[in-house]
Amino acid sequence: MTVSEFSFELFPTKTDVPEFGVSGPRAGQFHTPHGSVLTPAFMPVATQASVKGLSPEEVRAVGAEIVLSNAYHLYLRPGVSTVHNMGGVQEFMGWNGPVLTDSGGFQAFSMGALRKIDDDGINFRSHIDGSAHFLSPKLATQNQLDLGTDILMCLDQCISFGASREEVVAAMERTHRWAEMCHQHHADSGLAKRQALFGIVQGGTFEDLRDASTRFIADIPFQGYAIGGLAVGESKDQMYRTTEQVASRLPQDKPRYLMGVGSPEDLVECVARGIDMFDCVLPTRVGRNGAIFTKSGRVDITKTRFLEQREPVEQDCDCYGCRNYSAAYVCHLFRAKELLGARLASIHNLRFILRLMANMREAIWEGTFEEFRREFHENYVPTSEAARQEQKEKWLRARGA
Repeated sequence: MTVSEFSFELFPTKTDVPEFGVSGPRAGQFHTPHGSVLTPAFMPVATQASVKGLSPEEVRAVGAEIVLSNAYHLYLRPGVSTVHNMGGVQEFMGWNGPVLTDSGGFQAFSMGALRKIDDDGINFRSHIDGSAHFLSPKLATQNQLDLGTDILMCLDQCISFGASREEVVAAMERTHRWAEMCHQHHADSGLAKRQALFGIVQGGTFEDLRDASTRFIADIPFQGYAIGGLAVGESKDQMYRTTEQVASRLPQDKPRYLMGVGSPEDLVECVARGIDMFDCVLPTRVGRNGAIFTKSGRVDITKTRFLEQREPVEQDCDCYGCRNYSAAYVCHLFRAKELLGARLASIHNLRFILRLMANMREAIWEGTFEEFRREFHENYVPTSEAARQEQKEKWLRARGA
């Protein structure tokens, strides 16, 4: 079926009394001119029109129906006009499915001293060559329209966890003003029905600010709504609480997207709270460093114990790596610093996440999600909170944020 407009539908499911009331788990599908996507969905991150180390065919083979690219990075290199002249981002990267683009707001947040934000937009210097640039809400929207993406994100101001209430209020109010500008430019473009625009809720972990931001953003008739400003240093409990709060107050007939979240346990818990869409670099980033997702938790494939394992990393996994290679071989590849090791780990981790999403959709359809959720937590041991916070802080320090 070929469609010319963005649309979203929720599927009827068997009875499953949700723990979280109106923000309980839900299954649906959204349609775009480049294809349809079943929800809950996970979007592999193709920041620069490429999922690191993998071909589009490999990304499709692991079960991905949509990928995320970043308009900020494509604006800097190779340039929006280059991608546009090549037929749009899908044709440029050889991906035969929908693409969502982030506007660049998070990149501005993570650039630290290289940027300055005011009500008009973001002044920044390229991390590539130091050249000066200015990104306004209107330009951020037009860039994404010109890239030809199916889902555009409003320009927003993300802020780090631990910022003062005054800083969070200022960033939230600026996000609101920018959301109105993005929506107006999108509406005036003549492409609004074909290329959807999502608004972003901010407000930190302040309950009253999140309520205020949700009301403001939900009053603008976006085609979908995102929850931003999480997974930036807050605890998991704070993230879950804020996600539940915002999801329960967003329109029921529009998709809900939790930005930048991708740990398996977080996906399960946030689907339980009514989230439809996720993205995160985590599966491929940790994979390139030898961390492999399994049903019982993450394992370090470089450990000596795997050098004697004839079986695959996970015996019931149907990914290309587990179907063809032993854990001993993958361990050897990492120890020998062969690129194939990082590729196989990335393929495995993405397949693990996308199978998890498919299993959750099936459990929602069948009315057995709470049973699925309970069994998942009985088997899966997450990375410790202390280790997670240390990794996040190291990542933020490296970017001067």
